[in-house]
Amino acid sequence: MKVLIIEDEAPAFRRLQTILEDAVAEVKIVDVIDSVEEAVKWFRNHQSPDIIFMDIQLNDGISFEIFEQVDIQSPVIFTTAFDEYMLKAFKVNSIDYLLKPIKQEELKKSLDKYHRMRDQFGHQAVDMSQLLAQIQGDAKQYKSRFLVRQGEKLISVETRHIAYFYTRNGVVHMVTDQGRNYLMDQTLEEIYTMLDPQKYYRANRQFIVSFDAITSVERYFKSKLIVELDPKSADEVIISAEKASEFKKWLGQ
Repeated sequence: MKVLIIEDEAPAFRRLQTILEDAVAEVKIVDVIDSVEEAVKWFRNHQSPDIIFMDIQLNDGISFEIFEQVDIQSPVIFTTAFDEYMLKAFKVNSIDYLLKPIKQEELKKSLDKYHRMRDQFGHQAVDMSQLLAQIQGDAKQYKSRFLVRQGEKLISVETRHIAYFYTRNGVVHMVTDQGRNYLMDQTLEEIYTMLDPQKYYRANRQFIVSFDAITSVERYFKSKLIVELDPKSADEVIISAEKASEFKKWLGQ
């Protein structure tokens, strides 16, 4: 297994190297890179490795800047001392997100996940678009647009432009990514059955949220989570302690 490590802290690299060598019988670390600039140069001049371990905070910026400059085909396991970037990590090639100090059992789980994915597509590097299609599947056709009312007019809104649905005083509203608000005739329960569960999540009794509308997730009291949306919601979006683990799994699908 060919591994590229993007990490600017020598102790963290040495720990990761030791754990990798203990966990994998045949592992080759093809290179260790410590900056965004050098990573961009590397990807422009080398073939993709089997997998990348990528620290998020590097000495010249945030590693997400790399994705803005080059096309990365390999799956990525992010490593960081902070969990504030979890959401953004799962919007690029991430298959997992490990908090430092990395534990051997957690790294082994990440590698097991990588190998399961790799086995589905043979021994070539995992094609992330192919993998996404495999995960999402095409067994069920979800609603691609909703017909809504605006005064006397009927308007068709594509589902991909819907940020979230919410209910207030028994009335269900749709909010688009442009902040437009429309009244709905269906209940949240009915609407949720029409949506792709990979892209929309029933946060609570009041909200169904789109993955793309989520800008941050923070810890709340009593193990709850609070979700920030764009466009902003007038009401707080709270994930209960009971659903917090499920929600985090959904973010990482």
